[in-house]
Amino acid sequence: MRSVYSLYPQRFRSIWLSDTHLGSKECKAQYLLDFINSTECDNLFLLGDIIDIWSYKKYKYWPQLHTDIIRAILDKARQGTKVIYVPGNHDESIKDYIGSMFGEIKISERYVHTTADGKTLLLLHGDEFDHLIQYNKLLCTLGDWSYTVLLKLNKIINFVRRRLGIPYWSFSSYLKSHVKSAREHIDRFENIVTSEAQRLMVDGVVCGHIHHAEMCVKNDVLYCNDGDWVESCTSLVEHYDGKLEIIHWTEHKQALKSFYNDAVTEAA
Repeated sequence: MRSVYSLYPQRFRSIWLSDTHLGSKECKAQYLLDFINSTECDNLFLLGDIIDIWSYKKYKYWPQLHTDIIRAILDKARQGTKVIYVPGNHDESIKDYIGSMFGEIKISERYVHTTADGKTLLLLHGDEFDHLIQYNKLLCTLGDWSYTVLLKLNKIINFVRRRLGIPYWSFSSYLKSHVKSAREHIDRFENIVTSEAQRLMVDGVVCGHIHHAEMCVKNDVLYCNDGDWVESCTSLVEHYDGKLEIIHWTEHKQALKSFYNDAVTEAA
């Protein structure tokens, strides 16, 4: 039987994180820190909106837990993990330092990663393709307001679920998958991003930005979105054979806990 201790921490060839929104009250910081401390990797790709500079400037919110996350990432970089930071729109001021090193962390506009099985993946945040943000400020403002309301509702629902001993569940992510207009916006975004990857003749693309974790093939291109840490608590990982997988951390952790408990029971 495989030792349960080999699962803590889990090791991956690559991990992709985006849309953590540190500096925002909506960041699921405890889940994120738990994920970072429970995993190791050779490559860590931070695909934008890691620090929510917009939110921080407005609310001046920065708890110790958010500092602990930054320190954990810096520790990984110092210990030999290759860390690439591709800024997004909420941390766009970091784009001024593209091409520079922040300690052991490289700031890049885009990046091309080659998986263990030879696939080339274009890495970016994705905000440059979001026409709602680029060209319609009113719709952007309305969308941001309704999204904030959804996140507050999500928080209330999960407060009740915790009291009942039920695991975390993202109501806002559920709506994205089931409301027609939201699904249409996601489809348009995916088509635009994969068209860019197709133009650059890479095998796939990994991005964030729209807070919707997904892995599919569009325009003959592998599309991967690593999701977010304000709604779904998701990451994309690459195993050492090149296999890619989206991890929903709250569900994944629960599965590991069950496996660990079963193994301890067997050994007793």
